[in-house]
Amino acid sequence: MPSPSKTSSTLRPQTGSYATPRAIGALILREITTTYGRSPGGYIWAILEPAAGITLLTLVFSIGFRTPPLGTSFALFYAAGILPLMMYTDISTKLAQTIQFSRALLIYPRITFLDALIARFVLNFLTQMMVHSIVLGFIILFLKPMTTLDYAKIGQAYLLTLALAIGIGTLNSFLTLAYPVWQTAWSILNRPLFLVSCVFFIFESVPRPYSDYLWFNPIVHIAGLMRDGFYPFYQPGYVSIAYPLAVAALCTMAGLFLLNRFHRDMLDK
Repeated sequence: MPSPSKTSSTLRPQTGSYATPRAIGALILREITTTYGRSPGGYIWAILEPAAGITLLTLVFSIGFRTPPLGTSFALFYAAGILPLMMYTDISTKLAQTIQFSRALLIYPRITFLDALIARFVLNFLTQMMVHSIVLGFIILFLKPMTTLDYAKIGQAYLLTLALAIGIGTLNSFLTLAYPVWQTAWSILNRPLFLVSCVFFIFESVPRPYSDYLWFNPIVHIAGLMRDGFYPFYQPGYVSIAYPLAVAALCTMAGLFLLNRFHRDMLDK
């Protein structure tokens, strides 16, 4: 017959160092089921959306122009601009909705807002990387554009994209919790982002003083760095790695501080 001490230790909830990874893993599985398991096609739509956008831009602009602003492949040029923008938009939007999405689970002391943020980021990051690998792999293998890949610069562009998405998403997760109207306002403010992020054109083609204003869009620097990784002859002197990182760091620190300080009070209301 087991002793009372052994029985109580068996029934006692585990609160060791594995609690957080288990919570994050459970949240990821829940996210997969609710986000991609309810709609027909699931992950297929995540792949078709950027592929359809790149195809449409390629068809439209190839009719009006003989060559893209860089290189000879319209598909590669637009993919280098669209894919980082879509990754940033998707991850930051999902992170901004984290607290509302996991509100019912955050009442449990073992699940923190940081667990929910990490789970959403990991799943959507892996999803976006899968999509990018498929789309870029198809373009390079089947369309065979003339390019030399600089993996260091491409990797830097992805890291900047992820850092910016984390920063903006974390700050917006607090703002949408504190001010529900902010979600609608932010959506309206971001509608021109597709037009002012150097997706259709390169930064050097914009005359001053408009280029001076455009420089403050951190996505412009990411798009320039990404294209620098695909076109060895392209040297975007305007690109600053420090600027998007500074924006990302400030937003991340502000978002984490505000969530840590106020999220429990607002959830209890």
